[in-house]
Amino acid sequence: MSTLGATDLERVTAYLGREPEGAFTVVVRSASGDPVVIENAPLLRDGRPMPTRYWLVDPELRAEVSRLESQGGVNRAEAEVDEAAIAAAHERAARERAALLEGHVGPAPSGGVAGTRTGVKCLHAHLATFLVDGTDPVGRWTANQLGLAVHPGEDHHG
Repeated sequence: MSTLGATDLERVTAYLGREPEGAFTVVVRSASGDPVVIENAPLLRDGRPMPTRYWLVDPELRAEVSRLESQGGVNRAEAEVDEAAIAAAHERAARERAALLEGHVGPAPSGGVAGTRTGVKCLHAHLATFLVDGTDPVGRWTANQLGLAVHPGEDHHG
């Protein structure tokens, strides 16, 4: 896992158009060292739950995924990726996030990838998860649709 570099907060703030509301670390970087995927803390600074653990922040990749979504990508992914594999990805994401909150009392994020309980909600979050650890089948599908030749956890463009 990467740590925050001197300009990471500035860069991520510029990418998002606002300062992040919670703590994060950069977990995937481009070849030039820029943040591509961040890992969010499960709770925001004010204690609200943050359901999206891995967030795709790279503006070019976000735009590509948004184009795919606008062309029916969410429905296509849901139809083409095995339902049991999607369910397993949500269960794994929920279990891993819950482990980060062991002993926490109070509001907590629920659901799986991006807070989803079933199906596909956000190709961005699935691709971010896949880029981190290669386990997300919808993220793999998304990477294939975009023609990304990626090896999870490694630099992949830029």
